[in-house]
Formats: sequence, structure tokens, C-alpha cells
Amino acid sequence: MSDQTEYDLVVVGGGSGGVACARRAASYGAKVALVEGSRLGGTCVIRGCVPKKLLMYASQFGAQLRDGLQPGWVVHEASFSMQAWQQAKQTEIDRLEGIYAKMLQNSGVEVLRGWASLPDANHVQVGQTVLATRRILIATGGTPNRTAFEGLDIAPTSNELLDLTELPAHIGIVGAGYIAMEFACIMRGLGARVSVYYRADLPLRGFDLSLRQRAAEAMQAQGIELHPHSDCKKLERVSDQFVLHTQTGAHRFDWILNATGRSPNTEGLGLDRLGVRLGAAGEVLVDEWNRSSVPGLFAVGDVTNRVNLTPVAIAQGRALAENEFNGKNLTVDHNAISSAAFTSPPIATVGLTEEQAAASGPVRVFETAFRPMKTAFSGGNQQTYMKLVVDDRTDRILGIHMLGDDAPEMIQVLGITYVMGATKADFDRTVAVHPTSAEEWVLMREISRRV
Repeated sequence: MSDQTEYDLVVVGGGSGGVACARRAASYGAKVALVEGSRLGGTCVIRGCVPKKLLMYASQFGAQLRDGLQPGWVVHEASFSMQAWQQAKQTEIDRLEGIYAKMLQNSGVEVLRGWASLPDANHVQVGQTVLATRRILIATGGTPNRTAFEGLDIAPTSNELLDLTELPAHIGIVGAGYIAMEFACIMRGLGARVSVYYRADLPLRGFDLSLRQRAAEAMQAQGIELHPHSDCKKLERVSDQFVLHTQTGAHRFDWILNATGRSPNTEGLGLDRLGVRLGAAGEVLVDEWNRSSVPGLFAVGDVTNRVNLTPVAIAQGRALAENEFNGKNLTVDHNAISSAAFTSPPIATVGLTEEQAAASGPVRVFETAFRPMKTAFSGGNQQTYMKLVVDDRTDRILGIHMLGDDAPEMIQVLGITYVMGATKADFDRTVAVHPTSAEEWVLMREISRRV
């Protein structure tokens, strides 16, 4: 195969963004090869979003059995087996990887297994095989950070957590982003004691302040131990325990999770010898059309460190294929992306935070907080919180934020209204569906504050 065939596109990385681009390009008649050294599906399918949400379902079910049964129901002798869940998860992930392989095969994309390097901007080497190509797409995603403080390299990451066959009694978590807080809620819901250590005053940096405050309160109400302003100095293994040293002393755990973030996965590709411009975190710097500083070399997804979400990588990959092989001129608007953290309760958002919106002009803020009917009837205390940030000059909705059950599902639809430029008046004249939690979005009339 060495240099005998010239490809129109070689994709390095078999995750969501790379697969989406490869399939779309092939649909327009391009000759495409995709290189993957691990499993097809990437972080999201194999060791990220999908198995995490499967474990979240198990956790929520257990919490409902303990605290959320509706009046009249009694359940006897329910128990959770991490090993049984693990076996079911492996079966499901194998099935999904098979679907990815089949989709690529049916699309006419040639798949090569192995680790890629780039001798130059027109060749990709995989073992002893060298592929000649007109275009190269880097879609290698990210990898966990392991250097924040001494000893962190011995800590398991979310990769290992999702492969556990036994539930640890006491888990320490270092970090306060999506991964840290989602797994804190999941493991607590399964019955583990959970302690979270982070430098900031609140978890989930980047979300609206109101959501962050309420999320922290909800987690503490579940028994999750939050340790803000923690200065983690060292991690070591002592016998069968992990010992985390902070400014307040030594803290022992049966298991620990390194959730200090992820960095672009560019090491070993040889991008430096090609003169590809990289950012401070090692990310491939690209323009709005996903073009790097080297002609013919592109990058999408987490390796570019822009908005590190699976649907964003897919949108970028498909836009690239449309532009290169279907004569389009598409870009992805990174300012209008809905996102969610699958904590307990989940939070979801689209648009600007209150602080961001107020920095550019006067805004009106509308809020509501309540106990949903299902929760109130079962005797629970979990709150739902909703917030609209409105431009006081144009009446346009600038930010939509929610904490509560079904927040991720609602924000997907509400994101459409945001992209369309909906106003508060549009919400006000929409008739409610009763009784639902979602009706509160169109019933908020009282202004909480003007900023």
C-alpha cells in the first residue's frame, strides 16, 4: 500500500469527529482512509460520555429506590453489583464499536489499525505502511492531565473508573469540572462516600454562577463532601490506600480519581517537524474552517481545544467534509452551543451567563425555583431552578440556564429558540403545557433583578 494509492483524505483518529468527517467525505466520492490505534468510537463512545451515562442511570435508579419511591411502593432487598454492570457495559460498548466499524465499511472508508505519525504534510505512516494523501485531518482528541502536582501520575482517571468491578467504599476526587462532579454524583448515588478537592470556591467553572451555587448545595445535601480552596501538594500510595496531601493534612481513600482536566493529544504525531502551529496546551491552532498553519492539514474536535464536546467535533468534521468535497463554505458557531453536566441533579445551559451578558449591556433576569410535583409527592427536597437572561434593550434571550431533572433534554429544544433569536415576548405568548416543569419557562413574569 506504500505510496501506491493517493488518498483524498486520511483521517488520524477514529473518534466522533474523525468518523463523521470520513463518512461525509466518502459520501461525496472521496477516497478516504481512517487510522485508529485503539478502538473505534473514541473517548465518547468507549470511555466517556456513553458508559458514563449508563453508570449514571444505575446511580439514579439506586437513589430513587432509597429516597424517591412514590407513595404506595415498597421494594425489598434491592442491591447493586458493579461487576454485573461492568459486564453489561462491555457488551453494549462492543455493540456500539461494531456499529461504528460497519458504518465506516458501508461508507467505503478504509480503516487501518495502528498509531500514526506524519513524515510530511502529504504522508501518514502507520507502522511500515505509508499513505500518500492530498489532505490530512488530525482528530486525535484529548488525554488526561497527570502533572498538576507530585504523584498525580499514579492516580486512576475516568478511564479506569469506568472499568471498575467493585465499588470502593471511600473515593477521593481531585478536580471540579464536568468529569469530577458527574462522577462524584454517580459514585455517591451508588453508595460510596465521596470527597472532592479543588482550588476554586465553587465547582463547575464556566457555568452561570447561580447554577454553580445551587449545584454545590445540592451535592452537599446528598452527602458529597466538598473541599474548596484545596491546595493539593502530593499523592502517594500507602499499602492498599491512596493518601492525598493538602494544606489541611493527609487524607486517605480506598480509591482516587484524577479529574484535573484533559489536554490535546498531539504527542508523537510529528507535528513539530512539519511546522504546525500549536497553542500553549499543545492544541492544533486552526481557523474557523478548521485549517491549520500548514496547507492541506486540518484538525477538529478536542485536539483543537476550542469547545470540547462530542457534537461540536461532529459538526466541525462534517463542515470540513462539506467544504472540501461538496463546495460549501460552512463554519460552526461556537457561541450558540447547548451543553449539560450530568450531575445529580443535572444542569444545562445555552448562551451567556448573567455575568457575561451584563458586561455588554443592561439585562433583565427572570428566575424560578420549586420542588417538582414528583419530588414533592414522594417527600423529597430536590429543587428545580430555571433562569432567563434577557437583553433589556432588544428583549432577546441572551442566556438560558437550568438545574433539575430533564434539564439536558429541555436545553436541547430551548437551544433552537436561542439560535433563532427568540425574545422574552415570544416565551410570554407561548401557551403552557400543564402540569409540567417545562411550563415554567413560559410563565416567568416577575423580574428577579436588573443588572
